[in-house]
Amino acid sequence: IKNMITGTSQADCAVLIIAGGTGEFEAGISKDGQTREHALLAFTLGVRQLIVAVNKMDTTKWSEDRFNEIIKETSTFIKKVGYNPKAVAFVPISGWHGDNMLEESPNMPWYKGWTKEIKGGVVKG
Repeated sequence: IKNMITGTSQADCAVLIIAGGTGEFEAGISKDGQTREHALLAFTLGVRQLIVAVNKMDTTKWSEDRFNEIIKETSTFIKKVGYNPKAVAFVPISGWHGDNMLEESPNMPWYKGWTKEIKGGVVKG
């Protein structure tokens, strides 16, 4: 936590890495989970731009349903923290396989990129 606070206090944007595996996501988003703690700390320290990377999509068999479930749960929580979920980019990734890290993943053809709302309208990436 100490290192996270040091780095975050100087950041303009945070990337929240969430484990997408069954049980892992639930543990992280639980009342005492690190996912909740890190999102809250980032917002409290003034970081207003957030990217959420849902990792370990390979362990979910690249499930679009699981990704959408995680987006829904995470959006509810980050809204309570103070973030606008519509202004957050959500990206499904697999760090192990490199999916959606540098190039589009053939394993997740359902993912068409992220969209987020900004003051000037909607942007896509």
